[in-house]
Amino acid sequence: MSRLLHVSSGPYAPPVPARELTVVSADGARLHAEVHGAEDAPPVVLVHGWTCSTAFWAAQIRELAADHRVIAYDQRGHGRSPASPACSTEALADDLEAVLAATLAPAERAVIAGHSMGGMTVLAASAREGFREHAAAVLLCSTGSSRLVAESTVLPLRAGRLRTALTRRVLGSRAPLGPVTPLARRILKYATMGAGSAPHMVEACARIVHACPRRVRHAWAHVLALLELDEAVRALAVPTEVVVGSHDRLTPPVHARALVAALPRCVGLTELPGLGHMTPVEAPELVSGRIRELVTTYTNSAADADVKEGA
Repeated sequence: MSRLLHVSSGPYAPPVPARELTVVSADGARLHAEVHGAEDAPPVVLVHGWTCSTAFWAAQIRELAADHRVIAYDQRGHGRSPASPACSTEALADDLEAVLAATLAPAERAVIAGHSMGGMTVLAASAREGFREHAAAVLLCSTGSSRLVAESTVLPLRAGRLRTALTRRVLGSRAPLGPVTPLARRILKYATMGAGSAPHMVEACARIVHACPRRVRHAWAHVLALLELDEAVRALAVPTEVVVGSHDRLTPPVHARALVAALPRCVGLTELPGLGHMTPVEAPELVSGRIRELVTTYTNSAADADVKEGA
């Protein structure tokens, strides 16, 4: 189990949940989940990415929990969820379905926001009955559906076989990240954030990423290197908005544009100038605002549709 993030105060300190629970997935994997805010408030589900944890969503939880029920969980092997030998997109989809079933009432619909591997989790679950029962709308932040290694610009080389091979080695490295040092912060900022990211944002992301066990980091890097979810994009039938940073080196804007072209019900693309891969941390107000707008527009309309159908 990974070390926990230690940020004593500020917008990136992990909020204290109103309720914690352990969700058991289809294969028996145990997932740490948190519920923030009032139980009768409109629900939002937050799904973090590779090497992160629920702490990654601290700013969104603080903003939204005032008038929403915010549900966040640690992906298997991340945060307080124990590692599992099963690492696959099917396992990610199983886990999301299990969290939705454990935290939402039957037919209750939520806005589901996924960042990076969290967005890929949403895509992997898009055709699942349990997902479709509970998804009112989706926000995809800094994510893609295939060719992640080939399109990555983490290494400043011309696109081609050499860059792809070297990028796979770098992202899939088994080397420990070690303590959060000034050099480590500079490397992480270059790879995952925009040049203008404030020091406190870089510090928060570095502490979260460095807390991920190296075996977990390596195992999921292998899954992401082989990712192929293009068909799943076309199965994501709910209203979906896409957000990406213009300087995202891990999932460059080419992925966001491909998603927009393939999504059945895309309701918007926001490309953020100068921002990198960590959009919920780099642009917390914008991401929270997009989630809030999706709740207002689609959660209420979904509830109204259910009432009319029942009548």
